[in-house]
Amino acid sequence: MKMRSVQIVLALLFVVAVGVAFPAGEKKDSSAEVAALKAQVAQLAKQVQNSQDYVAISNLQTAYGYYVDKCQWDQAADLFAKDSTLEIGLRGVYVGQDRVRAYLHKLPDLKYGTLFNHMQLQPKIDVAPDGVTAKGRWRAIMQVGQLNKRAQWGEATYENDYVKEGGIWKIKKLHAYFTYYADYYKGWDKGGDPPPAALRDLPPDLPPTETYKLYPDIYIPPYHYKNPVTGK
Repeated sequence: MKMRSVQIVLALLFVVAVGVAFPAGEKKDSSAEVAALKAQVAQLAKQVQNSQDYVAISNLQTAYGYYVDKCQWDQAADLFAKDSTLEIGLRGVYVGQDRVRAYLHKLPDLKYGTLFNHMQLQPKIDVAPDGVTAKGRWRAIMQVGQLNKRAQWGEATYENDYVKEGGIWKIKKLHAYFTYYADYYKGWDKGGDPPPAALRDLPPDLPPTETYKLYPDIYIPPYHYKNPVTGK
C-alpha cells in the first residue's frame, strides 16, 4: 500500500515536470527529455523501495531479539524461511526451519530467576540489486543468568542473510559469531569463559563453518561488505 502511494506521487511529479519542461504550444522534440525523466522517476522509486526494505529487515531482526529475550521460541522460529540455516557459535549448522525450531526449543524456558537478554545493535544492512535478497551485520550484547547460580556478559557478531518471499522479508541464514563470554563477578579483565557447549541430544546437521577462539584471543568475523570509502 505504501509503495503504491509512492508510485502515484512519483507519477504526479513526472506529469508536473513534463508540463513545466514543455509548456503548451512549444514545438520541440521531447523524446530524450521524457526518457530522462522516466529514468529519474524509476531511480527514485527504486530508492524508496530500498529504504522500505531496510526498515523491514531491521524490524525483522529486532523482533527476533525481543522473542529470544523472552524465550518465545516458536515466535522466533516463525521468522525463518523454510530452507534457512542457523549457526550459533561453534555448535554447528542446523538446516531448515523445522530444525531451527527444534534447536531453539532446547534453549532455556522463561521462568522465575532467568535472564536471557539478547540486544540487537549496530546494524549494517545491504539489500541486493535484485531486491529479494540482503545481508546484514549486527552486534548482540547478551545478559545471561539464573538467580543465585550464574551471571554472564556476552557478545556475538551476526553475519546474516535475508530473503523476501511473497513480499515478506525472512531470515535465510543466521550466523552468530561469539566474541566473548565473561563471568559477571570476575569481569572480562580476568579472561573469558568457554563458549556454550554443543547440544548432546540434538546434534547439528553440519559441522561449524568456521572454527575460532573467543576472547582473550582475537578473531574478526568476516565482513559481507567492502569498505564504503575505499571499496576494498
